[in-house]
Amino acid sequence: MRDVFASAESVRLVFHNDDDTPEEFVRDLLRDVFGRSEGDIAAFVSEIESNGKAACGPYPAPMAATLLNAAKERIRSAGHHLYIASEPATPEAEPEPEPEPEPEPEEEFDYSHLALQWHFHGIPRSRLVTSARQFPGHMRADIQAAIDRLFASPICFFGIHEEHRYETLTFAGLMKEGRNAQEIAPPQYQDIDVGEAAPVRSLYNGLWLCEIDGLRYAALLGQHREFGREAGIRIEIAVPAGAAGEALVRRCFAELERAVRAARSYRGKILSFDADDDYRGRSHGIMVHRLPPVDREAVILPERTLRLLDRNVLSFVGSRDKLRELGQSTRKGVLLYGPPGTGKTHTIRYLATNLPGHTTLIITAEQVGLLSAYMSLARLLQPAIVVIEDVDLIASDREYMGPCEESLLNKLLNEMDGLKEDADVLFILTTNRPEELESALAGRPGRIDQAIEVPLPDAIGRGKLVRLYGKSLPLDESVVDEAVRRTDGVSAAFIKELMRRLAQASIARDGGKSVISADIDEALDDMLFAGGRLNVKLLGGAQEMAAE
Repeated sequence: MRDVFASAESVRLVFHNDDDTPEEFVRDLLRDVFGRSEGDIAAFVSEIESNGKAACGPYPAPMAATLLNAAKERIRSAGHHLYIASEPATPEAEPEPEPEPEPEPEEEFDYSHLALQWHFHGIPRSRLVTSARQFPGHMRADIQAAIDRLFASPICFFGIHEEHRYETLTFAGLMKEGRNAQEIAPPQYQDIDVGEAAPVRSLYNGLWLCEIDGLRYAALLGQHREFGREAGIRIEIAVPAGAAGEALVRRCFAELERAVRAARSYRGKILSFDADDDYRGRSHGIMVHRLPPVDREAVILPERTLRLLDRNVLSFVGSRDKLRELGQSTRKGVLLYGPPGTGKTHTIRYLATNLPGHTTLIITAEQVGLLSAYMSLARLLQPAIVVIEDVDLIASDREYMGPCEESLLNKLLNEMDGLKEDADVLFILTTNRPEELESALAGRPGRIDQAIEVPLPDAIGRGKLVRLYGKSLPLDESVVDEAVRRTDGVSAAFIKELMRRLAQASIARDGGKSVISADIDEALDDMLFAGGRLNVKLLGGAQEMAAE
């Protein structure tokens, strides 16, 4: 028997007439274990009497094995000797198919209870069993793909009109009659942006009426809502009581779970939970950031800083398998610190776009309240990078923190603590004010195992930045040297803005054909002197540059 189930994709179960087992027992077996309707049972028993045998199936091999074991246990318990054989459902074993009768016109239903009564005709409501699973709403794109595979050829498919959207759709509700009856409606779809060329069409709700080898079942998709929380995706399946229905439900839910664990829609992308208005009209729950790749040459940092970054992130990730073999932890925390505008966010983009297969989750300080949801997603999509920008906003000196801030800081540190040692999750935190973090993080040592300063650019770095941001400008070497000399102590953001103003001055003078020293004078005057000290600070310049 094992060989049949191991070698065949689908299996038939053949009942043999032994002229001993009572017909009523066979009927009960077909009803309770195989979930057959009364009409199917009558035809099946008639075939056994006429031909000496009749087959159920074909079933997927695992489902057939479950049904056969349940049937044999029932036969043994009753003391009968009914013989049920298993055989591969090969084309040779299948009888020639009889011509199918012309299909009847599709039933038209105004209410869901009428559709369900028609579908489960002959099966009392007390013989129906429903099972439900609930998944996070932001996984709807992957759930939709699994649903499309599972229920690809239904007998009927409907949308449901939800008059009261705060209520969760259930089969119990769909079976209500009278003024509370649920109306059939056109299917409603939403477009989900998953970062690909085309969005995923996701169903809002739906009712599938299906059949497999005489086993009729129904599937219901709906939204589960709780106040203040993201709506979940709820799948409920109704089947006749018995092992056949149980096996079908297990197979369907296993397929849904595999789709969610695989998370193909979002794996390897740069994500945030969506909290903004979407002017494209696409509902997604998760925002996919389309960031262009950043080459190493475009990361203008001191060589020593770059090497430290590579060792603690890129090389570390590449060594994870070996570290795991040697019993070492594969989780890591890195803190990038330095003045505003020095390129911390740009550095993160470099890391996120140069770690193949990694999913990057970007969390702003305002979204730290969603940290538990982000961490669940990180565990699902690992290897993952969890980025928390401006972490000083939630992790300032504990002596001055209120109870809300304390809770958020503890949540962050506890999440870092709670990861398994072999978790492939990398934390990258950024701050402009490391002094406000020092005491808080020192109280929980080991959460951050490498701090990396992202400093103001030196002369070599400023030269690279001038050439990078002015790569399309007609820059003479003398102009580059002057720009480097006159920008000592400024940030990368300041130089980026300076090059834009040089381009603007060049366009006004000769249509962008040249850049001269006077353009630098004009730009620096506006940036450093005309706007005063506040303007210098806003642009990332050195305060002493604006001193009189």
